[in-house]
Parts: sequence; C-alpha cells; structure tokens
Amino acid sequence: MRLLFLALLIATPAVAAPADPAQACKDALSGLATPRFVSLKPGKAFVRAGPGDQYPVLWVYVRRGLPLEVLKEYCIWRQVRDESGQVGWINKSLLQPDRLALVTRGVRTLYSRPDLASPPVYRIEAGALVGLTLCEGEWCRVARGGKGGYILRAQLWGTYPNERIEG
Repeated sequence: MRLLFLALLIATPAVAAPADPAQACKDALSGLATPRFVSLKPGKAFVRAGPGDQYPVLWVYVRRGLPLEVLKEYCIWRQVRDESGQVGWINKSLLQPDRLALVTRGVRTLYSRPDLASPPVYRIEAGALVGLTLCEGEWCRVARGGKGGYILRAQLWGTYPNERIEG
C-alpha cells in the first residue's frame, strides 16, 4: 500500500503556486497614458467609491457608448470622470477604446467641411452620442446613424483640445 501511495505521489504533477497578487495587479494595468478617453461597453455599469467590489456603488451608468475619461488605473479598476464631472471607479472589462463624444449645450450644426461657411449637413441635439472619425485643430468629423459631418471640437465632450484623432 505504501508503494502505491508513493507511486501516486511521484506521478502526480506539481500544482503551480498561486500567482503573485502584486504581479497580477501589475499585469492588469494597460500601460496606456492617463488621462485618456474611452467609452462604456455595456448598457449598464456600476460605478463604485473605490477600486474594488467591496466599495459601495455610487451610481449606475445605463448608456452604452458613453464617453468616459480614465484618470487613474489600479489593478483591474479604472477611475473615470464623466461629462458632468462625477468621478468614480469602474472595472476595466466594462470599458472599450472606441472613441465617442457627446454633443454639448443646445442644438448644433454639422457642416460638410471644417469651415463655418460650408453648407450645413444636418443639426444635432445636445446629449447625442457621435463617433469620432477625425479630429484636427478645432474641428472633428463625426458620424451618427449613417450621417456624418464636421463640428467644432468645443461643441463636444470626449476629446482633448488639439488631440489628433484618425479613425
């Protein structure tokens, strides 16, 4: 019986030691610059008071594609700020790198070219989500629902002044 036990002990593969928690945390960091803009992946996401499930939920986002600004990273958690200035922590799995922006304050005009004298393409209301396809200088080319046009960068939330976006 002892020989059988010894044979089983020798034949059993070694179990790997648990991963180093500090290394696992380091591996969860993106290595990307902060601050930066991202967008919300699901249609519902909990925002917490701190970087962990043990922290209370402060509020819930319910808008897929909402642009958020990543301020800090801690393990799998990202500290984010929204267009209203609210700051909280969200799991990185709920974020995506897609660049979307919110149209700000009132109804805005989109133009056929990055020039206020160019023909208007259509008008869009504040709060509308638009995809950023190009930003240069004070203008961004945006798309929504199969339509596209140029809008002044200052009329959007989700891009930095003078940030160049090509997509």
